[in-house]
Amino acid sequence: MNLTVSGKLDLSDNRLLRGFSYVGGKWVSAADGATLNVIDPADGALVGEVAALGGQESTGAVTSAQAAFAAWAGLLPQQRSALLRRWFDLIVENKKDLARIMVAEQGKPLSEARGEIDYGAAFVEFYAEEAKRPNIEGVTSPLPDAEVELWLEPVGVVALITPWNFPMAMLTRKAAAALAAGCTVVAHPSGETPYSALALAELAERAGIPSGVFNVITGHAPTIVEQWTKDTRVRALSFTGSTPIGKLLYRQSAYTIKRLVMELGGHAPFIVFRDADIENAVGEAIKAKFATTGQDCLAANRMFIERPIYAEFCRKFIAATKQLTIGKGMDDCDLGPLMNEKAVQKQEEHVADALAKGAKLACGGKRHILGPLFYQATVLTDVPATALIMSDETFGPVAAIALFDTEEDVVHRANDTEYGLVAYVHSRDPKRIYRISRALQFGMVAVNRTKVTGAPIPFGGTKQSGLGREGARRGMEEFMEIKYVCRDWA
Repeated sequence: MNLTVSGKLDLSDNRLLRGFSYVGGKWVSAADGATLNVIDPADGALVGEVAALGGQESTGAVTSAQAAFAAWAGLLPQQRSALLRRWFDLIVENKKDLARIMVAEQGKPLSEARGEIDYGAAFVEFYAEEAKRPNIEGVTSPLPDAEVELWLEPVGVVALITPWNFPMAMLTRKAAAALAAGCTVVAHPSGETPYSALALAELAERAGIPSGVFNVITGHAPTIVEQWTKDTRVRALSFTGSTPIGKLLYRQSAYTIKRLVMELGGHAPFIVFRDADIENAVGEAIKAKFATTGQDCLAANRMFIERPIYAEFCRKFIAATKQLTIGKGMDDCDLGPLMNEKAVQKQEEHVADALAKGAKLACGGKRHILGPLFYQATVLTDVPATALIMSDETFGPVAAIALFDTEEDVVHRANDTEYGLVAYVHSRDPKRIYRISRALQFGMVAVNRTKVTGAPIPFGGTKQSGLGREGARRGMEEFMEIKYVCRDWA
């Protein structure tokens, strides 16, 4: 395994940079010696190699998790809580190293990476507390001489498939909830960003989480994940990623009737009414569009601005966009590289299509001189409804702006999508805010702000943006079954 990059990363603890998978409390390579290259998107340099396990080894990880399940589920809730709390403490203690590992493999600005560590750690802390409260619910009995209770019990082994855009937070959000519920975990991180997940496994081991309870299997997703969808011992599957892959996993899991939690694509509308605070709306629009270089399912993909303020908003938003800096993640600029060539090509396709259909290019619109995976912060105005960017998730730093005239019109246009993750609304009219919040067909609505997520929040969408919720108590209950117990006391 090539682990020589630790010097480049300047880590305080080089043991956090792991190249082997973590299965059954052991660090293991592939039986055939296969590896997977991890590339720094900023410069194309090799970050290192990780083990590429095969299908048989993927199944073996489930065996380890199944063997550990009874003992883990049988612990007192406060015992699981204490172990999760220790995991949280170690994540926080190693925040700087974890952020640098993330930047090396994902490319995001260093401050964003540090923010993600805080965000991800918060889920571990939250579920360490929730682990203590899977309370039995009493029900007034409808039967004579009987008492009725509802028990919440862990489903069993849970498979977690996580994306490259938030390689740490998406794993902790899922794993902490499952572990708090009493489940054991097999996790597969994106092949583009495996080091963050392996570092979390190292810290979980140090925290004392028992062997087999938390397993991280690296390699090629089709080889690993398909085995889990077929395995009846895997009782639930949680996935964050694109809607097409979500549909594939949905089909593959149908035969074994798994419980599914899916956080899929988004196509967020960003709606600004004439009475909005324009300065605030512009600032929040910059955040909603360009955080994580636009590589975020929560990113504002369609901006609808009411006609009386359209010109002013566009002028100020364009000026703010031009002020954004772009560079390598370690330099901590506003924007970093995109993840891969396919992502850059999508930006180019969407821009070319919009311009061909009558949109205007206000700034950007091409690759940056820094390298092949850097794309300029781009603003398109007067974007027609027929443009591809108005119906397809861009997942990059291209903002599409269109105007609207009536509340009814913008609601219709905002809802005219199969995605339903988040919508952003800017207005100072409380009645309008209420009407719009009720009318928008999205799982989350952000009013006069961008950041709305956190550990206590039930994160998720409607329609083809996903199934179930992550975060909050509901996120833990996604990995639990209700058992009804009726006892004769006569």
